[in-house]
Order: sequence, then C-alpha cells, then structure tokens
Amino acid sequence: MEPSLQKPTMSCDSGLVERNIAGADPEGMWDSGAVDQPEEEGRTFMQVLSEKYSPENFPYRRWPGMGVVVVPTLPQGSPMKDRLNLPSVLVLAGCGISHAGEQREIAAFCAHVMELDLSHNKLQDWHEISKIVSNIPNLDFLNLSSNPLSEVVLEPSGAKAFARVRRLVLNNTQVSWNTVLVLTREMPELEELFLCLNEYTTVSASTVPCPTLRLLHITDNNLQDWAEVRKIGPMFPGLETLVMANCNLSSIQDSEDMLRRLFPNLRSINLHNSGLNRWEDIEKLNHFPKLEDVRLQGIPLLQTYTNTERRSLMVAHLPSVSSLNGSVVTDGEREDSERFFIRYHVDYPEEELPYRYHCLVTKYGKLEPLAEIDLRPRCHAKVEVHCEDKVEEVSIRLDQTVAELKKQLRTVVQLSANQMRLYYIDKESVFGPEEMKYHTRALHSYSIQDGDELLVVPKAGRGTTTTAKPLSNLNSKTLTPPP
Repeated sequence: MEPSLQKPTMSCDSGLVERNIAGADPEGMWDSGAVDQPEEEGRTFMQVLSEKYSPENFPYRRWPGMGVVVVPTLPQGSPMKDRLNLPSVLVLAGCGISHAGEQREIAAFCAHVMELDLSHNKLQDWHEISKIVSNIPNLDFLNLSSNPLSEVVLEPSGAKAFARVRRLVLNNTQVSWNTVLVLTREMPELEELFLCLNEYTTVSASTVPCPTLRLLHITDNNLQDWAEVRKIGPMFPGLETLVMANCNLSSIQDSEDMLRRLFPNLRSINLHNSGLNRWEDIEKLNHFPKLEDVRLQGIPLLQTYTNTERRSLMVAHLPSVSSLNGSVVTDGEREDSERFFIRYHVDYPEEELPYRYHCLVTKYGKLEPLAEIDLRPRCHAKVEVHCEDKVEEVSIRLDQTVAELKKQLRTVVQLSANQMRLYYIDKESVFGPEEMKYHTRALHSYSIQDGDELLVVPKAGRGTTTTAKPLSNLNSKTLTPPP
C-alpha cells in the first residue's frame, strides 16, 4: 500500500477529531487543508488557542478523546484565567499565527497535546516555533506545511526543542536542505519526514546520519540526477519507505554492490511520473535487498505498451516484488507474467535479449507463441439463398432477428415477408432443413457459418402444397414443407 499520510482534521464547532488516510492522494501532496478564517497580523498561538477551544466554541464532551478540561495554575494577574477544553490533537491551520505568545500559558494548557497542525499560518521565525514546541512535552506529530520558512536559519540550539517529535511535515515551506540537516541531527526519535513541494534540485550530504527515519516523502521536487538520491541512503540508513513521485528522476546509475549498500532496509519505493526510460533501470531495483513494494506509473518507458503488457513485463522484471502499483502480485500472476515475458521476446535478436529473458528460459524453457484465438462472436456470414430456380449469395448480419432477415430477403426473392417460409440448411449437419419460424429469434442462435444455405419457399394458398426443387447437400431429396 501507499505510505500512509495521516491528516488531522477537526470540526471547530463540535470538536470531533477525524484522522483520514490519504489513500486518494498517492503522491502525498496534501498540506493539511487550511481552515478559511480571517487572518490578522501578529496573532499568537495562545490567542488562537484560547479562542478556538474556549467553552463557548468547543464544548466539553465526555467521550474518549473528545477533550480535556484544563484549569491551569497561573501567576496572579495572568490574562489566561478561563478553562479550555483541549483535545490531544490540536488543529490551528490557517489562523494567521506568527508568534508563540506566553510560554508559561502554552506549557500550562498543552501538557497533554500529542499532535499539532500549524499549517498555512504566518510562522517565519524558527525561534517562535521552538517556543511553542518546547512547551508541549508530549508532542509526537507536527505539521508546519505552507509556512514561509525559506529564508530563515535554524540554529542547533533551537532545533533541540524538536527532540521528541517523531513525525514532521514541512511540505511547501521551501525550507533549506541545511535546515533539514540541522533538524535531523537534533531529532533522535524522528521516524517520518515530509518534504514535498520544496523545489529541491540538490541534496547536501550529511556527516551525521539519522538512523531512526523510516519514511521519507519528497514528492514534487526536481531531483533529476541519481547522484542526489544517492546522498539520501547514508543520511537515512534505516529508511524503509521512499516516496519521490513527480521528481523527474532520469535513471538509476549505481552498480549492484553500491545499490545493496545504499538502501539496505528499503521495502517500498514510489517513482510515479519519474523520467525512467530504460528496462535496465527497472532491473536495478532488484538490487535493493528488502524491496517488496514498487510504484512505477506514468514513466516514459511504459508509454508505448498496453496495460496488460505493462503489468506483465514489470512483474516479470521484478521477481522479489510482492506488490506492484498498489496491487498484490500472486504466484499465479507471476508465473503467467514470466511466461508472457519469454513469448514477448521470442523473436528478438540474440544481442537484444534482456538478462531477465535468459533467467526465465532456464526456469521454463523456450516457449512457443500462443495461438491467437478470436473469441468474439461473429457479426456476419455469407450464405446461399435458394428460392425456386434462383440461387444468390447474400451477406447477412447475425445480430438481427428472423423477422429482420425476412425483410432483408424481400428484394432477393421478390416476396413479401408474410409470403415466405424460411429454412436454414447447415451443410455440416446430417439433419434436414430447420424452419426458422420464430420471428423474434436472433440469427446467431442458429450458429450460421459462411457457406450455409437458406431456403425460401413461397407460401401456397390454403389447401395446396408447394414442393421445393432438390438441393445438392440434401442428396437430391425433395423438400416438401408442411402446408
């Protein structure tokens, strides 16, 4: 499955907290949707917090997780005298926050808070952000997406405030890569890092690894050169999931030995809409020793293939992958895909055969192409129409009814539909002619083939009998239809 991006959202009037998995957004481009509220310059974290979670705006509920009534012990004269009903997940997105406010009040009210969404605010000073974070001791998740952090510097002393955070979202902040390195060095428990939409073209190498990181989401940047991706491996040696869709990566250039050492724990990689255009790059994914989940849609290499060819060729190229583009690869599908792979390349010149072809021939032997069988129902048939002394070849549609056929034959036999009796003669059958008496019956139900015959017998007047002339396929027997 795609790496989970959990987006905390909250109804301001009810306080209900809902966690949504971003399954409809495989590239992870969410920024934690901002709440449309009028923004004011210079609003503090505590001002917004006291307004949104006051008893009037956020009534207390006794259900689990709905809120905690906080009655802080504050110095005499403090403006924060009222109780607040605070859930453990605070969503203050799009509220115009630019400063922290009184730190003692943050510490008094937010001791139990575990998740904080500050996306789409006006925070542009790491010192102010550090004031907020350092006074929330149990903070596990922090979303700072879409705050203007491109030109501000984070000192190592300020980064220490983030030491307890395990999941950090910095999407669309244009935060510098040097700031990312400062943060990761001071976050010994960091497990998930989101850096989407930050316009990165290069990555700076780090001398201090972050061994705890398990998921890196770096979608929608411009990392075209594998030399930049190569720096990520030593930086995050424990990385299990790498999501870098829409990054225009052009190729994977390292050797087998280098790739094994570069991402030793990588289990999932997302390269949707990258620039990969060679099967050699796909085969190199096999060198990641623990890789089992691959997502590779929208790459130039696959544009000329049909959907079936894309899936089968990819599965055959990736023998250790158990999930491709979000779908489980079963043992049966793998065998079918590998056999398809052999047959697909059977006419290739020896010098153009991929390495994987020789591996699969060793497993299955050389396979002959499958016979092409068209299982589509026939639409037309050419039949001989016999009427008295007249014989004419006619092409008929098999999706029409007997009544419609009679209308077609009116100009051939010069009889109206209600003046003719119609018989079907199967040239391969030992039985005699079959009268086509049911007007609504479809012609394809008779299994009519090219070369079969239709016999049209004019209806006689009441009390008389019409005798048809002998037909060659009836062994010269005379057909006398019932009156």
